[in-house]
Amino acid sequence: MSKTIMIVDDSGSFRTVVKLALQKAGYAVVEAVDGQDACTKLNGQKLNLIVCDVNMPNMDGLSFLRHLKTTSAYKFTPVIMLTTESQEAKKAEGRAAGAKAWITKPFQPSQLVDAANKLCV
Repeated sequence: MSKTIMIVDDSGSFRTVVKLALQKAGYAVVEAVDGQDACTKLNGQKLNLIVCDVNMPNMDGLSFLRHLKTTSAYKFTPVIMLTTESQEAKKAEGRAAGAKAWITKPFQPSQLVDAANKLCV
C-alpha cells in the first residue's frame, strides 16, 4: 500500500509540481488549498506526511500546524514546511509548532522526495 502525503499550498501550479514529484516517487497525494481546507480533509484517513506552505489565505501554515498537533489522530504526523520564508525567526516558530523540516522555495523536487523518504512513517 502506498504512503499518503498531503500538500497544503494556495498555488495550484506549485501543488502540481510537488504532486508530480511525489507521485513519481510512489506516494499517493491529497491536496488542500490552505490550512482551513486542509483541516476539513483531516477526516481520519492515514497521512504519512504533510507538506505545507507558510503564507496562505484563510489559515496560514503555522496556524494549521499548531491545530494539527492538537489533533490526536495527526499529532505525530511529520510536517515539512515548504515556503519562500527563510528567516531564522520563522523557522524557529515552525520548529516550536512541530515542523520536522524546512525547505525554502525555489527547491529541487529531488530534495523534497529525499526528505519525504526520510520522514514518511
